[in-house]
Amino acid sequence: MENFFVIYPLKVIFCLVACVNVILLIFLCNVLWRYIIKIQQYEQKFHEQAAILDIVNDAVLVSNLHQQITFWNKGAELLYGWKSEDILEKNITELWYEQNSTQLQIAISTVINQGKWEGELHQLKKNGEELIVISRWVLLRDNKNQSKSIAIVNTQVATNKPSPAQLLRSQRLESIGTLASGIAHDLNNILSPILMAIQLLQMKSQDVQMQKLLNTLENNVKRGASLLKNVLSFARGIEGKKTIVSVRQLLLEIEQIVQQTFPKSIICQINIPENIWYVLGDITQLHQVLMNLVINARDAMPHGGILRITADNVVLAPQSKHYISLCIEDTGLGIPAKIQKQIFEPFFSTKEISKGTGLGLSTTLSIIDNHGGFINVQSEEGKGTQFQVYLPAVVSNTQPVNFVEIELAMGNEELILVVDDEAIIREITKLSLAAYNYKVLTASDGKEALSIYTKYREQINVVLIDMMMPSMDGAIAVRKLQKINPQIKIIAMSGLLSPPDESAIVNMGVKAFLSKPCTTQELVQAINAVHTDN
Repeated sequence: MENFFVIYPLKVIFCLVACVNVILLIFLCNVLWRYIIKIQQYEQKFHEQAAILDIVNDAVLVSNLHQQITFWNKGAELLYGWKSEDILEKNITELWYEQNSTQLQIAISTVINQGKWEGELHQLKKNGEELIVISRWVLLRDNKNQSKSIAIVNTQVATNKPSPAQLLRSQRLESIGTLASGIAHDLNNILSPILMAIQLLQMKSQDVQMQKLLNTLENNVKRGASLLKNVLSFARGIEGKKTIVSVRQLLLEIEQIVQQTFPKSIICQINIPENIWYVLGDITQLHQVLMNLVINARDAMPHGGILRITADNVVLAPQSKHYISLCIEDTGLGIPAKIQKQIFEPFFSTKEISKGTGLGLSTTLSIIDNHGGFINVQSEEGKGTQFQVYLPAVVSNTQPVNFVEIELAMGNEELILVVDDEAIIREITKLSLAAYNYKVLTASDGKEALSIYTKYREQINVVLIDMMMPSMDGAIAVRKLQKINPQIKIIAMSGLLSPPDESAIVNMGVKAFLSKPCTTQELVQAINAVHTDN
């Protein structure tokens, strides 16, 4: 009986434990089954989404924060030519036309800071072919809201079939390029005698105030000539000559112009650090960029306001590149959001026809691109506009070179033949060279030049000839003169030709080339160099 009371409860307990285990096992199996079903559903959903991504025409890819590609759809394979297994884990810079592209820096910096970015990119296919895409970037985060990766969707821009608007824009740019060349030639011919006449007056005048006035006129003529060269460079896509530029000095010059010429209702505030870095660039083009931006700021404040000009040294991630940041900010009308993407297009302007050409900002963007920089715009209607220009910096102890003007050697009554179809240029050049003890003969075209040279061949030391003349142009005249005397010393001049054309002229056997307008000093130095060259 005692055994019954001991054994029976134990059996009951064992049965209960077994039942509990069975129930627990059934529950765990049920949970596990649901979990397996959910995983299968997630896998099915993932495969469905992947299949959807594979049938879209756009290239869809994902990059981690180390710029390694972690996802690559069929659209990306078709667009770029790389198979998924070949491109995964590779660096995203494989797709870039330039390995150190500022586009990549801007995109990564913007998407990390703002969560998204959109813009136009110039990239490469596997076979090296270039392509342009519209790219949309979105920052992906994990469940702890930490930055995880970047999703990218790229759509190719059709470049082989330009739209009617693109064709019209191209035709207008071509027309303005042709017009600019003609205007530049005529204006350079006008500026040439003015510049030489100013320098003649400087030699003859001893009055201090007159010298100051003449120096101002000379600087403005030179600035005008440089701007004309920039117009030709913009029209032809040619870069200007670059030197080390002091940003501080450039901004102080802009501040002086603003204070002297802008309405008194506009208050100019400027902040430039003493240790601001230098840039490698064309000083006249950079001056033009800043003038375009401050003039736009002035026009945006018809009733007055504050114009802030600031500069700073910055280092941009992820490649730690050094830039100078130039900020032009106004408190004016602002730019409507719907047209902000159009403001850099050629001929687009919000100003009246008589007050704006729509070339200011397009020229600005072109110059900044040619200097390896970029520009950002922030604006809100009624609250003003901020243009932020970034230019690659020169971080060293290098400073702008200050050229010391050397004293020119006087001539020894050498005979110079000046050939130009503009009478005023012939006359002023003759007077200028006479002031440096040269004798001068003049000819109005190539035919007259050949006649005079044939007559005075033994006495003429150097021929100074314009390359753009009617009847017989400079190139034909040069070849005919070289037939008369293969050892002839010729200096070519032009108000139209640009650097690549200069090389072609020199290859013709011309000893030197001068761009109009040139200073008397440049002319005399060229004659001295050519005359003494054996």
